[in-house]
Amino acid sequence: MTLLFKQLFSLLKMLNSDSGTNQLAAGVTAGFILGMTPSFSLQSALILILLFVFRIQFGMALFSMFCFSFVAYILDPIFHMAGSLILQADMLKGIFTQLYNLPIIPLTRFYNTIVMGSGVISIILSPIIFVISKILIKKYRIHVVEKIKNTKVWKFIKATSLYKWYYKFDKIYG
Repeated sequence: MTLLFKQLFSLLKMLNSDSGTNQLAAGVTAGFILGMTPSFSLQSALILILLFVFRIQFGMALFSMFCFSFVAYILDPIFHMAGSLILQADMLKGIFTQLYNLPIIPLTRFYNTIVMGSGVISIILSPIIFVISKILIKKYRIHVVEKIKNTKVWKFIKATSLYKWYYKFDKIYG
């Protein structure tokens, strides 16, 4: 539970800071790919490993995965059609047969039309999602954060001793 709160506070801190737009946008993109794939598979495990290896904001990835999973449910018929087209392509049948007979590759569940369609579509759209999320994060910081910092409520919160204690604690223990 404390890990969840730590990730949430880290996410809010990065959203409101002046740095880390690439980390946040990469988190949105990783969450997009995780949210679009229908279940846990080998490619989901690979994305999770990448989240831990590279400096990708884990809280943003979890939040965007949660949001995009609802969108994926609506787009399942499109994923099914795309996956069917890919899996039924005559020129790829030999490759898919060889992949299915390999020891680890069937764990990706590539033979499922929805998994294939969502995987291909999410990988194709991931650079676009990265750029759009980076732009939206910058606009959020310019428009929303500045308005919040100028409100009386924020100035009141900033003047409290609890906020000063948290700020000092965060500086020391980060």
